[in-house]
Amino acid sequence: MDVILFQKIVLQRLNQVTADEVLKYAKQYGIQVTRKQALEVEKLVKGKNINIFNEEERNKLLKQVEAVTSKEAVQLLNQLFAQYVS
Repeated sequence: MDVILFQKIVLQRLNQVTADEVLKYAKQYGIQVTRKQALEVEKLVKGKNINIFNEEERNKLLKQVEAVTSKEAVQLLNQLFAQYVS
């Protein structure tokens, strides 16, 4: 698959994520997230066109997510992001 196409698909999914999806993925990957936290994460990313393939944008997002979740959740999220950006 073309790298650019892959990146666009990943970014589009991130841009459209819902709180329910955040909860589903959190459960799937063993990340402790409450519904309230999932709603906050949705507000942080939905419609914002954040490019997780850009290190600066990704790090900024991770700091924002940590502020509404936990350091442990962000560590796991960063590991997930690393699978896509490396």
